Amino acid sequence: MSIGMKNISGKPNLLPFLSLFIIIALTVLTTPSFADQLSDAIARTPQGTEKGMIDLDAKNGFLGIPGAPDVNLLYGFLWAIWVGWIFSTVGAFGGIMAGVGHITIFGLGDYAKSFKSTNTVLNKLLTDSIRVSNQWLVGFSALISSVNYYKMGRLVLPLGIALALGSVTGSIVIPIVTAGKIKLSSYIGYFGLCVFVIGGFLLYETTERGQSKKKRAKAAAKAFEESSIKETADVSAHGVKIVEWSMSLVKFTFYGVEFSFKPIIPIIGGFFIAALASFLGIGGGFLFVPFLTSIAELPMFLVAGTSALTVLVGMVVSVFSYMVIKGVAVYWPLIGVELFGIFIGSMIGPRTSKYIPDIWLKRIFVVLAIYVGIRYTSKGFLGHSIVPPF
Repeated sequence: MSIGMKNISGKPNLLPFLSLFIIIALTVLTTPSFADQLSDAIARTPQGTEKGMIDLDAKNGFLGIPGAPDVNLLYGFLWAIWVGWIFSTVGAFGGIMAGVGHITIFGLGDYAKSFKSTNTVLNKLLTDSIRVSNQWLVGFSALISSVNYYKMGRLVLPLGIALALGSVTGSIVIPIVTAGKIKLSSYIGYFGLCVFVIGGFLLYETTERGQSKKKRAKAAAKAFEESSIKETADVSAHGVKIVEWSMSLVKFTFYGVEFSFKPIIPIIGGFFIAALASFLGIGGGFLFVPFLTSIAELPMFLVAGTSALTVLVGMVVSVFSYMVIKGVAVYWPLIGVELFGIFIGSMIGPRTSKYIPDIWLKRIFVVLAIYVGIRYTSKGFLGHSIVPPF
């Protein structure tokens, strides 16, 4: 019997809001600990108006620190809409774009770096808070996107779960086993070159020759595009339907085209992607997308939602580790406004992506992959990124 992917009850899905409330309630409990650490760090920082100093007479900014950047909330809201839209559209690059906003556009990166020589503790507290802020935006976008794509019948649940199982295992086991022994960040320049290769491979898949080898994905994408443009049928009614789900094989259909995979493959893939991501300190979303298109051979219309579910699990684990276990806090006046922007962007993305041809969704990914490749290649070989976040 097929398992439909739409909301049978037809009632509004309150999962995003309930989940957000629970997570905020948990993290608020960590604020006093972080506040004590922050107050102590500020007290130990030289006072003055020069770089790397705290001007106690200045207006409070980020994290309530006197003299820290005071981010315009409207700009934060608008940038968050973009972050939510791009991540929910292609299933990747949310973390990179969140970082561009927080680190470069809003100036939080340079502010944190200014304390490297005067107070390394304050530098670390600021850096951790920025990192978790990025993860909040990506995690919430992943949550909204997953729910939307699931209701639209554009999320392959067994595949997302298998990838998530592998990624969580990899993100936990690999750092423990290799801590202090391997520093793959030394090879970040070569990783950047690999990103160019990935982008080139996906670009090849947009050519006529490349598409000829993806007949099932092409057929499903064509049927979906025709239905979306003509609006002849309820998309969710023809969406993902699970035909068989076992430990050895999963079969599902999308617009009448049957796909199948062995769960062990995405589990292994998720493990190694998460391992590489943990080495380099990245989210890994832009590595899941090529896996889903090239190895799982899915059309891009199914990739964004499935990738979002995988990223969601990783972000929940990471945010919980930072905020509940390590006591890191975020600046809620800014993050709260940004989450509204993320919600809007993540609601728009799944609805506009269906009008973007499959081939152009891949090309959008390729353009962003080139951007990431330039960033990591320059950072590895030149010692700094020539594109934001610097």
